[in-house]
Amino acid sequence: MTVWTDFLVAQGATLDGEVVADFAAAADELLAARDAAVLADLSHYGLIGLAGEDAQTFLHALISNDLRNLRENAAVFAALLSPKGRMLANFLVLKRGGNLLVLLPASLREAIQKRLAMYILRAKVKARDAGGEWVRLGIAGPGSDAAVAALLGQAVPEGIMSMAQAESAFAIRLGDARFDLFVAPAAAPAAWASLAATHRAVGAPAWDWLLVNAGIPAVLPATQDHFVPQMANMEVLGGVSFNKGCYPGQEIVARSQYLGKVKRRLFLAHVDAEAKPGDELFSPDLPDQSAGSIANAAPAPGGGFDVLAVVHSSSMEAGEVHLGSRDGPRLAFRPLPYPV
Repeated sequence: MTVWTDFLVAQGATLDGEVVADFAAAADELLAARDAAVLADLSHYGLIGLAGEDAQTFLHALISNDLRNLRENAAVFAALLSPKGRMLANFLVLKRGGNLLVLLPASLREAIQKRLAMYILRAKVKARDAGGEWVRLGIAGPGSDAAVAALLGQAVPEGIMSMAQAESAFAIRLGDARFDLFVAPAAAPAAWASLAATHRAVGAPAWDWLLVNAGIPAVLPATQDHFVPQMANMEVLGGVSFNKGCYPGQEIVARSQYLGKVKRRLFLAHVDAEAKPGDELFSPDLPDQSAGSIANAAPAPGGGFDVLAVVHSSSMEAGEVHLGSRDGPRLAFRPLPYPV
């Protein structure tokens, strides 16, 4: 337990380890995420800090996106790949006070930090666990722009991935009315109280449901080294630059893009059963192999699970995909909120 988690428990949070499972009303919180304005603790996301005069060029050379023009006014979506071009993690990269911060699932933070450190060699950069430096919050729904502006004391930019910086907090716009907030620990209780006056407190599953329905994938331990970026729609989401220099896995990514070899894509679906990342999918059109797998899953309002599924294009066209086995629950596909 930390001072911050003690505070959340005092506000009614139920913890699953260090993660907020709910605020005593999980089903109602999912409905609020769908229909109203919500506030979530994002302690299930960790932070890696990179400091030093070479930090930006160092990270630029390792990831799928271009950091050469990174400033404090916008974040960048990117991925770290294996030499075979498959994602080991995907994350937001942002700049604050001369430091780079990498926001990614907490379950991957330690391993990815160690992997980055392996490449440092003579570069003037140091990697650290920055999770204790900022309390991470998520806010979404009607009135979120006004609530964030009031907290920061300034208007929030309109562009997706744009950032607004204040002395003890900053925010990233993730969507029309969805933000990641970073608040200095000393200021976090007051910030929570201010935001909770207009937004319902919800657990991590409700926030994960919002991201699933926004079509935003997150690599997790069960899906590490499974997907090239295009399988997870990363290039559609602005997470891949095809104009930068080499980086680990770049040749595979470029070949997939220009030779049209991506046979699997990320789709949004609902299934009336429990699903989890890494679960295999099956389809009659591929009788001798898996048709894909679950990338992300979250309990859905009203029951069942909403999922982001990486599915073979032929199986998607055939229209019949099943969870877990060839006669398992059938996925009901829905349109993503962006074109693919």
